[in-house]
Amino acid sequence: MKKIDVLNVQGKKVKDITLNESVFGIEPNDAVIYDAIRLATANARQGTHSVKTRSEVSGGGRKPWRQKGTGRARQGSTRAPHWIHGGVVFGPQTEKNYTLKMNRKERRLALKSALSYKVLDNELIVLDELKLASAKTKEMKDILANLNVERNILVVVDELDENLILAARNLENVLLLQANEINTMDIVSAHVLIATEAAIKSVEEALA
Repeated sequence: MKKIDVLNVQGKKVKDITLNESVFGIEPNDAVIYDAIRLATANARQGTHSVKTRSEVSGGGRKPWRQKGTGRARQGSTRAPHWIHGGVVFGPQTEKNYTLKMNRKERRLALKSALSYKVLDNELIVLDELKLASAKTKEMKDILANLNVERNILVVVDELDENLILAARNLENVLLLQANEINTMDIVSAHVLIATEAAIKSVEEALA
């Protein structure tokens, strides 16, 4: 069983915690992680992009010059694709559905693989608790400084409170989630995962 230090908000070790190997200690499956990330990015696409064909752009009703006698190539419309402001050939049309599907076992395996990578790469920090006395961003920044973390940070707690939400929302490199909201994309995107002990227990109960 994998043991990891539990820290307080000052960055001092208070005890150890034993992680569930079936959640945080599996052999990561890169192919399933790739599929989960592809699923998340594809499902985020709106599919509302559209271009106008030569029949939809404005203008072009009149033949630009007569068919013969000018010495120039014959033209039927100024809205043909090779003209400036002409229609687009074979461009994307509206309402394309990019939605992908992935079965539940694969999604769970991808999540476990991402969590296991955080443990393998020493990118998991466990806190005994994360409670703020005020809603000031400075207090949240001080905690992160005590933990010596920077860049993209994912903070996972068992239960959100107003002070924590307000203190973290102005930090562009910090994403705050509840334990039941974590997903493969956010875990992989984060350079450091900070989770409370209660959040770890919740994740283990859900995935074990």
